[in-house]
Amino acid sequence: MTETTGASPLAPEWLAVPADLNALHAPMWAAGVERNDGGELAIDGIPVSELKAQFGSPLFVMSETDFRARARAFKDAFDAAFEDICGGVDVYYAGKSFLCTAVASWVAEEGLRLDTCSGGELAVAARAGIDGANLGLHGNNKSDAEINRALDMKLGRIVVDSLDELERVAKIASARGEVAKVMLRLTPGVHAHTHEFIATAHEDQKFGLSMAGDSTEEAGLSAAEEAVAAATSYDSIELLGLHCHIGSQIFEPEGFALAAEKLLVFLAAMQSKYSIVLPELDLGGGYGIAYTPVDTPRPAAEIAQAMAAVVRSSCAGLGIKAPRISIEPGRAIVGSSTFTLYETGTLKTVRVDAPAGADGAENVTFPRRYVSVDGGMSDNARPVLYDADYSAVLASRTSLAEPQLSRVVGKHCESGDIVVRDVYLPADVAAGDLLAVPGTGAYCWALSSNYNYLARPGVVAVRGGTARWIVRGETEEDLLNRDMGVANV
Repeated sequence: MTETTGASPLAPEWLAVPADLNALHAPMWAAGVERNDGGELAIDGIPVSELKAQFGSPLFVMSETDFRARARAFKDAFDAAFEDICGGVDVYYAGKSFLCTAVASWVAEEGLRLDTCSGGELAVAARAGIDGANLGLHGNNKSDAEINRALDMKLGRIVVDSLDELERVAKIASARGEVAKVMLRLTPGVHAHTHEFIATAHEDQKFGLSMAGDSTEEAGLSAAEEAVAAATSYDSIELLGLHCHIGSQIFEPEGFALAAEKLLVFLAAMQSKYSIVLPELDLGGGYGIAYTPVDTPRPAAEIAQAMAAVVRSSCAGLGIKAPRISIEPGRAIVGSSTFTLYETGTLKTVRVDAPAGADGAENVTFPRRYVSVDGGMSDNARPVLYDADYSAVLASRTSLAEPQLSRVVGKHCESGDIVVRDVYLPADVAAGDLLAVPGTGAYCWALSSNYNYLARPGVVAVRGGTARWIVRGETEEDLLNRDMGVANV
């Protein structure tokens, strides 16, 4: 279709009526996803109807080729940008975004390291055979068991979040007669979210050690400096350096650059005051992806060059040797590599009063169609948790029908069970059609649940025209096997 109908007053301002409902906005999709000659969505030539028939739905469909390419692009771009500064960059894939043994193996094979946040994620890394030296462990409340496991696996770094945790890590390592390699997570007073970032004096959050001078009871010392002083006093701690994470879904490089500058100033001051060398600086992750057509993520090379310029100039100005830089992309690697495949069920249209102030819409109602699918908040909790926006397309066929403002919802007993809050879909979408929601590789399967006793969907990886399970979908039998009232019946 080449002509469009008018936008609905119920739609958010950013949502335009597509000129072609069958077109795919490339930044939201993995390479290799396209419509075949029959108009059906396909990945590496495999049509979604075939995936549905073989694996069922809902289903997470991941391009292994795309994942690997994005991982390699980050490594190559940052290595090139920092080659003359510190010989390259250590890229840690943020496993919290999505992790299984296959993904852990891909990460290692592409030359990346792996960041974990729990004993369970460490277990996945161990099962995948990842060398402990290439692993990091995050978390604001690590258990003694997790700290011991990190030491058992000889982790390359434990990122410490508080003075209390630093003391616990030191005591556990000392009791084992070992030395723990530690980085200190600081809150540099830089918040970044999408297109905006602001600098503030304090960080009101559970993560990290504040760099504000009045953040502890020690006169004149910030929590960050107190942690540096304490770490240097422990024989069982090897202080590698500093870490920060300024936000998520960030599109502009300025926030990263400001954080890098602030941490380098602090690093130089600590090295001078305590006569130590802090050889590493981790600038975290948070790189954004395109969930909707209005999202504009920056290429990895552009972010890398901007950050390298700040590190280069700051170190020269401070007269210090540049530390080894590391970063932690997760969403930016796995997010767009994956889409979720759903089958449409119940549809209904309601009449909604026009929003206040809508031009020419006083005392007028407008239609909003509810399109129910066979999953929901159990496989994508981000809309209900973060008010996150997604998009969707009719996947099993093309359509020349007019666009209709739709809300894709799940099957759970919650009014907030929304998968895509606002999207234009063809007016002839019907029960049995397949819908695809792009950009669901990060924090969807990882946050999935069994709410209403739905079995969690599996994850299929596609490469070279072949699809295979990398995480098997659950069955009702899997759920009942944990119910001790029936497990032994």
